[in-house]
Amino acid sequence: MTHPHSPAEGPGDPVRASRPSREPRAPRPPRASRAAVAGTAVLLAALTATLAGTVRKDGYFTDPAGLSWWYAACWALFAAAAWTLRRVPSRHVAALVLAGGIAVAATGLAAPPRTSTDAFRYAWDGRVQATGTSPYDHAPADPALAGLRDGWLFPPPEVCGPGAPDLARLPDGGCTRINRPQVHTIYPPAGELYFLLVHALSPDGVRHKALQTGGALLAVATTVALLGILRRRGDPRGAAYWAWCPAVPVEAVNNAHADVLAVLLSVVALGLTVRHRMAGGAVLGLAIGAKLLPAVLLPGALSGVRRARDAAATLVPAAAVLAALYLPYVALSDSSVLGYLGGYVDEEGYGDAAGGGRYALLRLVLPDAWALPAVVVVTAALSVHVIRRGDPARPWSGALLVTGAAFLLMTPGYSWYALLLVALVALDGRWEWLAVALAGAAAYVVARAVPGAGTLAYGLAALAVACGHLLRGTAQAGPRVGAEGNEDRGSRGART
Repeated sequence: MTHPHSPAEGPGDPVRASRPSREPRAPRPPRASRAAVAGTAVLLAALTATLAGTVRKDGYFTDPAGLSWWYAACWALFAAAAWTLRRVPSRHVAALVLAGGIAVAATGLAAPPRTSTDAFRYAWDGRVQATGTSPYDHAPADPALAGLRDGWLFPPPEVCGPGAPDLARLPDGGCTRINRPQVHTIYPPAGELYFLLVHALSPDGVRHKALQTGGALLAVATTVALLGILRRRGDPRGAAYWAWCPAVPVEAVNNAHADVLAVLLSVVALGLTVRHRMAGGAVLGLAIGAKLLPAVLLPGALSGVRRARDAAATLVPAAAVLAALYLPYVALSDSSVLGYLGGYVDEEGYGDAAGGGRYALLRLVLPDAWALPAVVVVTAALSVHVIRRGDPARPWSGALLVTGAAFLLMTPGYSWYALLLVALVALDGRWEWLAVALAGAAAYVVARAVPGAGTLAYGLAALAVACGHLLRGTAQAGPRVGAEGNEDRGSRGART
């Protein structure tokens, strides 16, 4: 797979913009153009069919090795389609990316959630809120909410045996599709408002389809937002990295993860930050309120800031919006609105470097006790570097550097976290960072069949990023922020 910007049609590509001008290339013959469009369309059709088969295969518990091969086929077809898009004439790119993105996203609707049960918690939280009850006050297993249970989220006892690994046991002997039913919800307020909205708009009996449909709409809306931002910069081909990425239909649509809402808001926020810091900061506050992970974008949003007033123009609206989202829940709730956040951090091994598979690459070269401090120091150093030397016209470049590095340092085991990273790759164009998203899928699925596959995949992803850094560095002139492929720092004179 290679960068989707056409060598002849990539005025928005900062790497090429920094090179000496060349003689314009002769127009591609119409036959070659038609062949490029047709070839890309064929690959997209194959990708769509393979994704549909992947989503319909229920192999996470029973056949993770077989499911891994389906994943590999999807990613290979995705790479091939992105490669051929380079040869498609510019006038056809946006339509092809959008049409392909709609078809790819739709494949996630082909089956119930296959590899995650998080959507069932979303549905429960929406149902609880609709009664006027705070989702932070009661765990799903709490008898106080027994009246809200139904046969979908709380199946009858006869199906609760060991042959149903996707069901969680309840203290009374029953079971539920909701994971961790004895702990309070972990999701921040914008996410909770989304769950309530989906519940309110959903007809009776739609079950998981409502959240999956919402995920599909948000995924396509993200594609549209990416196309709009990238077209203003000259070439929208990079939007295909999001629109056609296999992680999108699997995690954003089939598993209906709320991360897709945070991704859409994050893309809009970074796009606004270029010209309107206050508006961008406000939308970034919404993104953090949907899923806390977008907080890692703050250094990117502050790229090139020299004055405290400029930093405040982003940070104050973000903090104000986040506070405004939390305050109603604080007033309504008797329990902490942070819910199970602290317990989740410990459970997933982020607080204890000796367990949970976190910090896997660092633990290969450092004592376990040093891993977490190393993450803090490196992330802080990169953040300061991006804020001081980043390009304010490309805030996503610094955001990708900090976010991608955080993933490599922390090696998360859940593949849907990488949806944010995929969108940043689409904005910035450094496709080698997609290897980190692929590593997340390996850690979540492949490692169930091949122990250690996640660590190996993250190691290979780090190697891919390093190679990309070196290759791009040889083609650039002047100082840049890391290996993002930013424009020359002299362009800061056009700061808005």
